[in-house]
Amino acid sequence: MRWAVAGMAGMIGLAALSGCGGLEAAIDRQPQKDPVSTGKPGEARKKLDKLAVKGRAPKTGFDRDEFGPAWADVDRNGCDTRNDILKRDLTDETFKSGTHDCIVLTGVLKDPYGGKTIKFRRGNDTSMAVQIDHLIPLSDAWQKGAQRWSADKRRQFANDPLNLLAVDGPLNNQKSDSDAATWMPPRRSYWCEYVTRQIDVKAKYDLWVTEAEKKALERGLETC
Repeated sequence: MRWAVAGMAGMIGLAALSGCGGLEAAIDRQPQKDPVSTGKPGEARKKLDKLAVKGRAPKTGFDRDEFGPAWADVDRNGCDTRNDILKRDLTDETFKSGTHDCIVLTGVLKDPYGGKTIKFRRGNDTSMAVQIDHLIPLSDAWQKGAQRWSADKRRQFANDPLNLLAVDGPLNNQKSDSDAATWMPPRRSYWCEYVTRQIDVKAKYDLWVTEAEKKALERGLETC
């Protein structure tokens, strides 16, 4: 509900500016609130059919640094990507004073992977209870096309909200760098959205899939 209200207010504000040539500038100033889900299952099936199917390339040369600094502020909104995703996916957030609502101190996550409710609190011993997952892991992307990309494209990929999701920390550790063929969320009701988003990401960045991965994505779409 709060997103619907915020979205309506934002559209009213933009409409007011459209008559005086300020629409593009206003859009540039809007917070980057990327949707958690894009597309529909039917569209995902079409995208999946168009993805190249190949074997996994060697992991040789992979390093996290190949994708740029962790959680860079690529959209230049003054907040790093991790905090952007926490703000998007958590509810009841509180923020560190003086940070223009950039640094999330507390919040509540309804974990999409396992379904439990997690109370997030920023701190050395507590922050990792909620982690930001790359739906398509960076090393998996590296082995399916990303090693041929420019450094800038890899940095954009690593910080793309479409490929990022706040989730339960232990489940994210369990997933590690697995693709859909080797790991799926234990909460089966999330499979449809999980594979749909993975397909959207792969299509956006022209990454390929393995034969086993494609079959797993197809099985996930069958739950939609």
